[in-house]
Amino acid sequence: MTRRRVLVAGLILLGALHLWWGLWAAVAPRHFFDTFPGFGHHWTAAYPPYNAHLVSDLAATFTTLGVLLLIAAWLRDRRVTAVVLVGVLLFSTLHLVYHLGHPGGLRGADLAASLISLAIGVLGPAALLVVARRA
Repeated sequence: MTRRRVLVAGLILLGALHLWWGLWAAVAPRHFFDTFPGFGHHWTAAYPPYNAHLVSDLAATFTTLGVLLLIAAWLRDRRVTAVVLVGVLLFSTLHLVYHLGHPGGLRGADLAASLISLAIGVLGPAALLVVARRA
């Protein structure tokens, strides 16, 4: 698989994931809060109380990032891709830093899984930026 294809596939994967989270939070904010990330885990609910405004803002953020990532995949422009990935990387890094210092009600395996997924959220866009520079 060429670097360009890896880049486009990565942008589509990240875009779809962010769009899924954003639309889920927008359409069913309370359900998102209570059950994210799903599969019997409740990471967002570990930061009570429920706040509809905060979940709405998160929905807007995830949806926006998802759409931008998909646009970057579609346009296949190096500068657009770099700008979008830097934005996602900045958001993801700030998100990870917050959760490193504030575990909320998460403990044990759920805390570890949450932090690992947030770290992957930083490493993914960073790796795609490297691929984009070489593609």
